[in-house]
Amino acid sequence: MRPRGCAVLACLVMATGSPVFAAEPVLPPSSAYQTPDSWRQPIAPFRIADHTWYIGTEGLSALLIDTPQGAVLIDGGIPQAADMLLSRLRTLGVEPGELRWLLNSHAHADHAGPLAKLKRETGARVATNAESAAILARGGVDDIHYGDDITFPPVQADRFLQDGEVVQVGGIALVAHFTPGHTPGSISWTWTDTRDGKPVRIAYVDSLSAPGYDLVGNARYPRIVEAYRNTFATVRALPCDVLLTPHADASGWTPANTTAPHAKPMTCSEYADGAEANFNAELEKQRAAKD
Repeated sequence: MRPRGCAVLACLVMATGSPVFAAEPVLPPSSAYQTPDSWRQPIAPFRIADHTWYIGTEGLSALLIDTPQGAVLIDGGIPQAADMLLSRLRTLGVEPGELRWLLNSHAHADHAGPLAKLKRETGARVATNAESAAILARGGVDDIHYGDDITFPPVQADRFLQDGEVVQVGGIALVAHFTPGHTPGSISWTWTDTRDGKPVRIAYVDSLSAPGYDLVGNARYPRIVEAYRNTFATVRALPCDVLLTPHADASGWTPANTTAPHAKPMTCSEYADGAEANFNAELEKQRAAKD
């Protein structure tokens, strides 16, 4: 089994063996578009389960799944986060060459931004579905909803996933669930880890919001309403002891407070119910405006 621990001078170690990080400055803003400070504010990584770590910023999730046979990273936040994430890997004892897979929730700059650099620096392979692969390869250009406004360094996919396909690393099987709506290629992920000697089913569920989207008569996404409806049903049925989301606060997490990062746990059903209520309200508003 590979040793696990902090790189020299990278962190202090408490009696529990958990790394303690000094406060870090906010990551630099982009010259192309504005982002909230919380998206750029590094926080101390914290453990979700025995093999699962949160290593993202205060506002944007990045999840490391680490096993003796290699590691997986799901999402990374904005492009400026690449060096921070590489540092996090080393601090937690994962050498760049031990990162096997780069997975994603959806191909927007605030989640897929650093994938290109991470792939170059680690040699990890990108696995996603065909819909997201097309957007990743264009770096977000010609996005259905945002056009060319929010781009990121392009990255090529190495493996094209089917709905329900498994990405295996060590003893962890990560299952891809296609949950289109927020983007046509949105993917949610589930896997079973352990904590306190017991299995824990983790669900990393993609964003279910429709921020400023045209839900009525959308020529670029004609079946957008149907996509959301199917996704809400899919999310409700996921194995879900612990729910995480690309925007951490969407599922009740407060990562900046690492002593109690999940103030009020949320279930997958609750997450889907709340998102569907918001979706229905916006849909009715847009339909009324069309009449």
